[in-house]
Amino acid sequence: MNITFKAVMVVSAFALAACNNPARLGGNGVDQSAGGAAGVIPGSANDPTSIAFFQQNVGDRVLFTVDQSTVNPEGQVVLDGQANWLLSNTSYTAVIEGHADEQGTREYNLALGERRANAARDYLISKGIAGNRLQIVTFGKERPAEICSTEACYSKNRRAVTVLATGVTG
Repeated sequence: MNITFKAVMVVSAFALAACNNPARLGGNGVDQSAGGAAGVIPGSANDPTSIAFFQQNVGDRVLFTVDQSTVNPEGQVVLDGQANWLLSNTSYTAVIEGHADEQGTREYNLALGERRANAARDYLISKGIAGNRLQIVTFGKERPAEICSTEACYSKNRRAVTVLATGVTG
């Protein structure tokens, strides 16, 4: 009886698999009836309204030099892209995280992270983003992107990261 039950289950599984109609998926595995028009997969990095697109194509972080909270020209390019994206995607809000490298005291780095987050926020506001859509938080040196005691790591840890969320502004 046990062998018969297993055989029935295997045959049933094959029968169900044979019922699949790949033509309904447009030939590329994307269900066109579920919003996958023109090859754009909602929520993916190729969806220009998605968080994944923002992170991978616009850029979610601005890097700073040692002990600085002034947005440099490279950072301005990233923030310009963020501002344009946020102007086009008004249902998103953002929290800008300020970070520092491991050099210096905890208190100093918390204050530096806050200045970096504020610098990014102020830049976005200057480009037309409503201030009530942007919040800041500082982590100082508490959340490093890289862990090691070299300049290569330090340079990645001196940053402001824009983290998106959907929801009501307030």
